[in-house]
Parts: sequence; structure tokens; C-alpha cells
Amino acid sequence: MTEITQPKLCASLEEAIRRSGLRDGMTVSFHHAFRGGDLTVNQVMDAIARLGIKNLTLASSSLSDCHAPLVEHIRHGIVSKIYTSGLRGPLADAISHGLLDEPVQIHSHGGRVQLVQSGELHIDVAFLGVPACDDFGNANGTSGPANCGSLGYAKVDAAHADCVVLLTEALRPYPHYPASISQDEVNLIVQVERVGDAEKIGAGATRLTTNPRELLIARRAADVIAESGYFKDGFSLQTGTGGASLAVTRFLHDKMRRQNVHASFALGGITASIVDLHEKGFITTLLDVQSFDRTAADSLARNPGHREISANQYANGDSKGASVNRLDVVVLSALEIDTQFNVNVLTGSDGVLRGASGGHCDTAAGAALAIIVAPLVRGRIPTLVDKVITCVTPGSSVDILVTDHGIAVNPARPELTERLFTAGIPIVPIAKLRQRARLLTGDPRPIEVTDKVVAVVRYRDGSVIDNVLQVKEST
Repeated sequence: MTEITQPKLCASLEEAIRRSGLRDGMTVSFHHAFRGGDLTVNQVMDAIARLGIKNLTLASSSLSDCHAPLVEHIRHGIVSKIYTSGLRGPLADAISHGLLDEPVQIHSHGGRVQLVQSGELHIDVAFLGVPACDDFGNANGTSGPANCGSLGYAKVDAAHADCVVLLTEALRPYPHYPASISQDEVNLIVQVERVGDAEKIGAGATRLTTNPRELLIARRAADVIAESGYFKDGFSLQTGTGGASLAVTRFLHDKMRRQNVHASFALGGITASIVDLHEKGFITTLLDVQSFDRTAADSLARNPGHREISANQYANGDSKGASVNRLDVVVLSALEIDTQFNVNVLTGSDGVLRGASGGHCDTAAGAALAIIVAPLVRGRIPTLVDKVITCVTPGSSVDILVTDHGIAVNPARPELTERLFTAGIPIVPIAKLRQRARLLTGDPRPIEVTDKVVAVVRYRDGSVIDNVLQVKEST
């Protein structure tokens, strides 16, 4: 009998890094399936620092509050450049105040794939945390103790990186299937104690809201969808992050049941609410690029109609078929929206990075109907402004704004205005909503910034749509 060897297994993370060939100046990549519960990025970067490797480009599909330790790695020259769809927490704050010499490249989820495939973002070594795999590299996100669900973003890195290193909590007997990442894509494997905390996947922006104002906005958005002309048997939908956006699903459920309307598919980040509609027979197929909570992750393992897709299939405008282009309706949130319907989901009213481009501009561009849900004001800060601080999604891709003070339709879509008016849904010109916001809050003081660009915002085709300037230190 031939003796079975395990040539891919490494005894430690340091051994895996050495065997990967990682050197100064290279690019390392990560995925963000664990969202705020990710433990892989910090482990890997700490090990890289111990090995004395410097001047790296860090290309994570997104970064969260839990990645605050990266601040010290930037200060010590371990990381000199970043590509990501989003930044939050202490890392985002430090970068907004000028921590990095080079501006962060902010991309959408579909745009990231385009940058990788074009060669601009060349991944030397991908470090991909997975709940379980076998000793040859067949891995998925639906088995093992840290069940994170879809590995849709990791699939892109596995397909394109020069070297793929899997970090796993559990080694399973060969062959381990289904395989989201397959053995012929994987170079090295290292078993670690933990790759992520799956309980934190659904925290923050994917919470189910009980806020009366958000529920009011969600109910109005569901009414808009029902009367838009796109709410019919076989329609497709996606609901983005944010309390009001996610709550739309609840109110649509009631309308679908009463009118006997079924959706052909739901797309994107899949949540418990979407799974519930699927299991009740109201949505035929779930196309999941990222599971937004444990319920969704568990569903992917047990429901044959719940399918994992890559970020390329999800939203890459240069792919042979992006699923966003088959969307009828997408519901998205906003930090700001202006009177030209341009949307900011990246910077707060203080100019500090605190969000993510994500799939916002990808889905808005692809869907037949793109709805933004947002309160007119937050506290004493207007959400509807004359001009957004940072443009992530251009107004040409946005059709309707739903707020707690009224609904505005993009003048480029007069047929939507007519349909909603006929249905008895009041429409308010966006300029009047802006006047209302000004009456409630006044005009905020301009943000004080320097001329240093701390982040470049890339549209889904790779072009530059906006820049984020360094925030001045308060005195």
C-alpha cells in the first residue's frame, strides 16, 4: 500500500508564511465572511510581523472594528497600502486622520473582482480562514465549529492568488465535500485554534430593528415595491444592510402571502428573514455570496435551494454574467443622499470613514428598481443634503428615496411617479424634502479637511468616482 503523505500541512502559521514565499513588498489578501468576528487577519499579520516582513499591501474584501490591531502594523511599516471595500472603528479613524502615507483604495464587491482580474490587484498570498477542510484543501464554510456559511469572497482569492494558504479550525477526512474551495486551488494548510467567532457575524448592521422610525420607513418601502410595477410572480430582490432595509423583508412577506406572489430568487448577503421566506415557499432560490447570520449559514448547509455563489458571479460587471443584472428590486441604506440622488455609505457627517462600499453601487446599477431607505435626519444631522461628502453610488443608478418624512422619485423615472401616484402613494419632490431637513437641523458646519487624500473611491468598473480627504485634528 502506498503511504499517504500530507505535503500541504504546516505545523505553525509561521511555517506556512515561510513556505508561501511571502517577502517584503508583496500583497496578502483575506476575506470577510466572519465580519466583526474575524480572527484570521490579526493572527496572520501578527505572525508576519514576528517574521520581520514589511511593506505589504493588504487586500481584504472588507475590514471591521475588530481589525484595530492593524493600526500598529501600519505604524511599524508592516502594512503600507490597503485595498478594501470598507473601514470601520479605530483603524478607520486613524486612517481618516492621515495614518497611511498612501491612500486606501476603496472598491465595491464587484469592483474588487475586476481589479483582481485586470491585474492591478495582484494577490501574492491569500490567507483564507475556513471552518473546516481536509488535508488536501477541500474546504467549505458550512461544517466545523465556526460555521460562517458562504465563502463567496474567498472563492475569488482562491482562484487568482499565486499561493493559497488555508487556516482551519477542523481537519476532516479526505475527501471533504461540498468544497467551496477545492484542493487544486490550495497550496498550504495550517490548523489553528480559531479562525473566527461565528456568533458575531450578525452583529451591527445586520440586526433586526425594533426602532419605530425604521419600521415606518420599511413599511413605506414595502408599499412602494408593491405598487412599483415590479412586484409580480417571479420577481427577484435583494435587501442590503441597515435596520430599515432589512425590515422591508418582513412587510413584503405579508404582501406576498396576501397577493400570492412568489420570488424567483433573493440575492446577496442572505439573512434569517430571507431564509424564513425561502423555507415557507415564497422565494424559490437563495443566491448567497455572504451569509449575514448563523441562521443563513445553517440554511446553506441544509437547504438545496440555498446556493453559494462567488463575488464574481454576484456583482462583477466584467464577468460573463453578474447576478445583480437579473435583479428586479434592491433595497439599500445610506449614510447620506443628496438632491441629485447620489449616495454616501462610506463616510460619516464628520468626514471619518465608518462604512463600506460593499455591493451598493453594483446592485443599484444592475437592478431594475433601486430604492434607498433612510431617515430624513439622524439626531441633529441631516441625511438628505445638498451634496454628499463622499459619492459611492451615483444618482443615475438610484430610483426612489423612502424616508420617514416622505418619498421622492428620481425625475429620470417618471413612470414610477405615475404608478405610485395612481396607487395613492404621496410623492414629494426631493428639493422639498431637503427643505424639510434644513428646517429640522439647519445647515451643519463644513468639515475641516486637509488636501491629503486618505482614500480613493473606485466605482465598480475601476474608475475613480471620489476621494476622501484627511480630517483636520480638532484643536
